[in-house]
Amino acid sequence: MAYSELQVPDTAQHYLVCGFEDCENNCLFYCNPCHQPLCEQCRDKHEKSPDTRNHEVVSYRHRKNQLPVEKCRDHPTKDIDILCDECNVPLCSKCSTLLVHKGHSFTDLETIYTEITKIMDSIRTFMRDEAKSLKTLVDEVTSDNIEQVNKMEGSIWKMLHSQHKTYHDYICYLDDLVKKFHGYLSSTQLQNNPIIFPLTEHLTIQSIPDTATPIPPEFTAGRYSKEDVVKLLGRITVPQTKPEKTNLKAMEIASTHIKPTGKQMREGRENSDVKQTLSLSSSVTKVREYGVPGVDRIQHITLGKSSSLWVSDYCSNIVQTDQKGNQLQRIHTKDGRYVGNLTITQDGDLIYTDKHNNIINRITLDNTITEFIKTGDWTPLSIHSSRTNGDNLLGMIKEGKGKVTRYNKTGKEIQNIERDNKGQELYSYPHYITENINGDICTSDLIKQAVVVVKKSGQHRFSYTGQGSEFYPRGVCTDRLGHILMCDIYSNTVHLLDQDGQFLCLLLKQQQGAWSPCSVCVDDEDNLIVGQWKTNTVTVYKYLQ
Repeated sequence: MAYSELQVPDTAQHYLVCGFEDCENNCLFYCNPCHQPLCEQCRDKHEKSPDTRNHEVVSYRHRKNQLPVEKCRDHPTKDIDILCDECNVPLCSKCSTLLVHKGHSFTDLETIYTEITKIMDSIRTFMRDEAKSLKTLVDEVTSDNIEQVNKMEGSIWKMLHSQHKTYHDYICYLDDLVKKFHGYLSSTQLQNNPIIFPLTEHLTIQSIPDTATPIPPEFTAGRYSKEDVVKLLGRITVPQTKPEKTNLKAMEIASTHIKPTGKQMREGRENSDVKQTLSLSSSVTKVREYGVPGVDRIQHITLGKSSSLWVSDYCSNIVQTDQKGNQLQRIHTKDGRYVGNLTITQDGDLIYTDKHNNIINRITLDNTITEFIKTGDWTPLSIHSSRTNGDNLLGMIKEGKGKVTRYNKTGKEIQNIERDNKGQELYSYPHYITENINGDICTSDLIKQAVVVVKKSGQHRFSYTGQGSEFYPRGVCTDRLGHILMCDIYSNTVHLLDQDGQFLCLLLKQQQGAWSPCSVCVDDEDNLIVGQWKTNTVTVYKYLQ
């Protein structure tokens, strides 16, 4: 809108100025590495310069935020730019030289900020990819529907054309009949012939052909809301775990003693101790082997409280044993049907899949069996209860399709994972499932012949398809180092990967007793426990040192 001199408002909005020296043009762009606003002319120069031509220049509204500068209260001339890893406290360079931080390790805040920025960027990219995949699916469905309408329209036109031809042929028949009668009537021999009158009385004319009015199709619009779209695209949420607070007092004088909390020290020691002390052994040693009483053929094993082992079979039995194989208790399911996979919740309850009734049953500490989760039309195959947050992960199938669904502690559905960011189906038969130390969800899929690994958000990381032409993965578990261990019933082996999907070795082979391995777990002493599906045998191996 143009203003006349009298209409010009007495207030004006400030505009951003280009960051180049002596340039006062309006800022439209931003260089992320330089953290500098640019006008259009200076942007062109910036992109042509040998020193900056590879810099990421974006529109100003899409710029990356710069790490804010904060001065140290104890050293006002210094910027707070590092983090003490042991104390979890931001510091300036001078604070880091104090006695209380002697021997501590430090991380540049810019590095932490960059890592967080990368995470946020990856979330944005993933969300855009998900939206793009959904748009592609919408276009495909719309195209299929339009093609179906076109076929229906062609069928109706074909029907109408056939009826038109039928009427046209009948009209031609009547025309020929009329001409024939006119010929008879115009004949001089028949004009006064009385025979013509009884002839007309006995004349038979073909009836009008039957036709039908075509019924056009109707379109029933789908019912959906914004919430339905949100469920398809997913939500961005903050994990329920609260950030750890530091119980540290401000540094009033240089001699102040700063100590990390006991929890911080324990967690730090545990994490570092595991990485420093645990490693793969040069060889695998069999520790013990025993048969599980009361079990026919092993279907699934999971670790219980006090290093006990829970075992399900292909009948209706669930057995708990101690480390030596002595039966602690045996539970016969209420309907006497096949027991699926099982897991122990954070509350100590046992939950297992019931594929015949599409439910998850809970067995409380007093051995009462109750319904916990109803999965509707989806048949549950695999289940794992997270040790970190208590969520329950279910692998399910319906009409040849598979998915992984996350439920919270109370059984409320909170996440569905079905496709990758290209719209391809991730699962066909998610038979066994577990969670890694970094939150990844690891699922063995018998039909896809792969172990599929996705992030906690559901983003596909990688799929492992074995080392040979055939690979039929069954049981899958992880250890404290983030290793992924899986059974291959085709080659009678146990494969070992790192948490990024890199193949490390065939941990167990048939020669080492890996006969028909179907389920695996790692106990509290970092031993690998393997259950055999052809027998009731459980074998324990030492593979870490």
